[in-house]
Amino acid sequence: MPTDQALAMARELGIDLVEISPTERPPVCRLMDYGKYKYETKKKQKQRQSHEVSLKELRLRPKTDVHDKLIKMKQAQGFLEHGSKVQFTMLFRGRERFHQEMGLETFRSICQELAQTAKVERPPKMEGRRMTMVLSPVKH
Repeated sequence: MPTDQALAMARELGIDLVEISPTERPPVCRLMDYGKYKYETKKKQKQRQSHEVSLKELRLRPKTDVHDKLIKMKQAQGFLEHGSKVQFTMLFRGRERFHQEMGLETFRSICQELAQTAKVERPPKMEGRRMTMVLSPVKH
């Protein structure tokens, strides 16, 4: 269709004549509301970028049983695959504070188990009565 005829049709309908692929012979054009098209593409871009990295916390104790640790690690695995960071917190009470090596050993085993999907962002560190460690997802 000639360009003049297409422009007249677009004016008649009150919409825009947009050139889709200018390198083709003849060039390909489309009748559309260009403002609405730009608005929708911006909206789609915002939806794609909206995933913000969140920090999920999992709490443990030095005497937490093996099966319970496995459940916590499975939860952490899911959070990491989803793209969230995971903070492990070990709470010490009473005399447990004098056995920090138990907490370090637990955190070391967690790091080894999750080595495929996570890297240590903040190594285990004692803060008062709690020991914390942060793992972040590995980008493939």
